Amino acid sequence: MLRRIWTIATVLSFSRIALLAPLAYFLFADVPNNRVWAAGVMVLAAVTDFLDGYLARRLHQVTDFGKIIDPLADKIAVGVGTIMLVMVGAVQFWYVALVIVRDVLILLGGLYIKAKKNIITQSNWPGKIAVFFITLVMLLSVLNQASLEGLTQVVIWTSVVLMVASFVIYVQRLFVGSLYAKKGHS
Repeated sequence: MLRRIWTIATVLSFSRIALLAPLAYFLFADVPNNRVWAAGVMVLAAVTDFLDGYLARRLHQVTDFGKIIDPLADKIAVGVGTIMLVMVGAVQFWYVALVIVRDVLILLGGLYIKAKKNIITQSNWPGKIAVFFITLVMLLSVLNQASLEGLTQVVIWTSVVLMVASFVIYVQRLFVGSLYAKKGHS
């Protein structure tokens, strides 16, 4: 069982959570180029997000545990990372609240489907793209360049649209999954 948990992909997922420590250090420490270093940590976290799924499929190491830990690592990394950005004044609170509320509702819906149907729901493509845009918002916000303000606003609102779209898809899965579960028990 441990061999199926500790795959290259799951180690990469866990590393995304571990990268929150150096991100916090660079965001809050008074060190030269701290924002550039923080951006570098974010890029590294984004690379692990791409690589974990790619390597799991490529190495035939897709596991139920990996299907849980990958999106959970995303939610933890994005949630904690955006909270840190609010604390340093790089991102507005309403945006972080939207990100966290959406992720908590998706997590609760996934737990409900797991409990009722014993099915582990997977991420949808609008959700994956939304996480990419949220990461881009975080990256642009931490760099805090006046010349990128227009781009930052476009990316913020694109991520909002994608978060809403992916949330609607998750709600549809939950609703259809609940109907299916009821019909299956009749």
